[in-house]
Amino acid sequence: MLDKGGIRIIIIENDRLQVEIAHKGAEVQKVTQKTTTQNRMWSGDPAYWGRVSPILFPIVGGLKNETYSYKGKSYTLPRHGFLRDQVFVTHSLSKTKARFHFESSGQFAHVYPFEFTVYIDYELHENTLHIQWRVVNNSEEEMLFSIGGHPAFSLPMEENTNLEDHVLTLRSEKEVTSYQLTDGLLKEVEALPQSLSLVPRWFKDDALVYKGIQTVEILVKEETKLRVDLHGAPYVGIWSPYKEQDQELAFICIEPWYGIADKWDASGNLEDKEGIQRINANESFKEGYTIHF
Repeated sequence: MLDKGGIRIIIIENDRLQVEIAHKGAEVQKVTQKTTTQNRMWSGDPAYWGRVSPILFPIVGGLKNETYSYKGKSYTLPRHGFLRDQVFVTHSLSKTKARFHFESSGQFAHVYPFEFTVYIDYELHENTLHIQWRVVNNSEEEMLFSIGGHPAFSLPMEENTNLEDHVLTLRSEKEVTSYQLTDGLLKEVEALPQSLSLVPRWFKDDALVYKGIQTVEILVKEETKLRVDLHGAPYVGIWSPYKEQDQELAFICIEPWYGIADKWDASGNLEDKEGIQRINANESFKEGYTIHF
């Protein structure tokens, strides 16, 4: 275990990858490819975006007016919820696997009316990092929630290449719905392209959001350099911060989501929220995604 600036870091590794994971947020901080010593994740430079791969819970995206109602009571939550800022406990650890957990223990009742435990598993296999979330409902009633990933990958993905050589491709055999995120809220739009050059103009308004995508790839000169398998996540967000003066993107986020931001016409009732997940009392939800480096 390392200590970087007061942040405790767990390391897992195999002969190809080394992964550094912070106890705060159970957030991946670095993925180093051993053959090149290249960190494939974003650096977390706060001049652009001070996070690397936060876990979004108990909401994904923003709420209309940052509020929601449940059983007649109003609550306030910031964009993407609160779990990303909590300190997790190392549940178990081996050379190639790590499990973290966090238990609510009554401390969020003023913003979220359910009790829960969240487990985060990371496991390496060759050039692949498997991420699994398990959400346990510790309440005596049905629990409503959303969860999602927000990993940011450094650009360019290969030395001595230009971003004009990079193409992001979203693949699906399902019907795909497209949304534009503007001012933190969603609006369904005409079909967005499923093959994007990595240029800033795509993100002038905010993230692009798709429903029904199964796999996202980044190709450099037509060779796959990164693949994210969504494993059933109904939504995926594609985002990078837009700065008008920048000619290139510093990183790109590929975000598997079980839930999305409120739409412009959202009722504010949590039970009506699109994409909301449900767990019966004392049961659990288990899903995740895979990154192929």
